[in-house]
Formats: sequence, structure tokens, C-alpha cells
Amino acid sequence: MTFQDIFKSSFLENVTGVSLLDMSLALLLAFGLGLFIFLVYKKTFTGVMYSSSFGVTLVALTMITTMVILAVTSNVVLSLGMVGALSIVRFRAAIKEPLDIAFLFWSIAVGIVLAAGLIPLAVFGSVIIGVMLLVFVNRKSRCDPYIAVLQCDGPESEAQAVGFLRQNTRRCVVKSKTVQKDAVEVNLEIRLKSEDTGFVNALADLSGVRSAVLVSYNGDYMG
Repeated sequence: MTFQDIFKSSFLENVTGVSLLDMSLALLLAFGLGLFIFLVYKKTFTGVMYSSSFGVTLVALTMITTMVILAVTSNVVLSLGMVGALSIVRFRAAIKEPLDIAFLFWSIAVGIVLAAGLIPLAVFGSVIIGVMLLVFVNRKSRCDPYIAVLQCDGPESEAQAVGFLRQNTRRCVVKSKTVQKDAVEVNLEIRLKSEDTGFVNALADLSGVRSAVLVSYNGDYMG
């Protein structure tokens, strides 16, 4: 075979480039591992609004990547054309959660590894990654953070309300403060001593406190 023979191609010859058994086995395994990735994503989702379409996308992305890599590995000319075609594709979908990027790369990596014939690596690697995500993402903090929003009449009532919070919580840190005429709004990150939130009612009854709001906060924070 000469160098020119490598780049000779015909449609009928490409039909038998990948056997039907190999295609069926690769796509079936891709579907199974993609479904596993989808279930892990569903169990570890911690965002505000769950999107079922993103989970389905993970399954489809695993199978599509497997199909593409199978085609690329069977023909040199097709691989060069595929690189050029994919280089002009631009994705505009916004990633809302940083962890979603890991699931996208996980699906793509599984598809590539399966199409390369490294089935044990794809299976055991997915199991290890899935267990790691389930353990670390679902790990509960010993003391969940909350955000307290206070609206007070002035500096005196603000100092009284903040002092009351520091006495009835494990931790109290001012995050932001907005001052207007005859009004002060303070946002504080607090850690509760227990599950009892009755102190919020007593806080709202303090003189000069217009309102007190307690909101669960599951964003990034420093412990």
C-alpha cells in the first residue's frame, strides 16, 4: 500500500469499514453508560431548576460521540473532513452550573473511549467517577448557611438586630448593606445553632425592625 492508496476512498468500500456487530455493541454500551451518567446527574443535581432535557442530552451526546469516533477511525479521509466540519461549529448554550461541564466532558470521554475499543476503561472509569460524584456532591455540611435580610429604621435598630442575631446564631457575617433615608437594609450570612428558627419571629418584633427574612443559601461559600 502506497501513500496515495491511503487517501483513496469509495462509498461502497466504506460500508464494510465497521462491522455491524461492532457498531451495535458500541452504541449499546454507549446508551448504557450514557444512562448511568444521566442517573448520576439526576442524583447529584443541586441547582435551582432541574432540566430533564440536559439529562437526555448526556445520553445522546455519549452515543453521538461514539458514532463519530467509529466513523473517524475507519477512514482517514473522513477523519480529516470531520475535523474541518467540527471546527466551524459554535455552541451558544449557557452552562448554569459549573458541575454540568464535568458531565458534558464525561459523556464525550466515554464515547471516545468506547469507540476506541477500550471498554473496561470506559466502564470502570465511569463507575469510579460516578461514585466519587455521589459521595462528594451529596455530602451534607455540618451547618448549612442561611442569608438573613433585615430592614431597619436606622443605625440604632440595625445594631440591636445584628447583636440579637449574633447571640442566637453560631456565626453571623455581614455580606452587604444598603442605606437610604430613614431605612437600612442588611444582608448577613448566618449559621444556625439548631433547626429552630423561632428567633426570626422575635427578631421581627424588635423595635425599629421593619422586616426579617431568612433564606436558605446553597451557593459557594467559605467554610
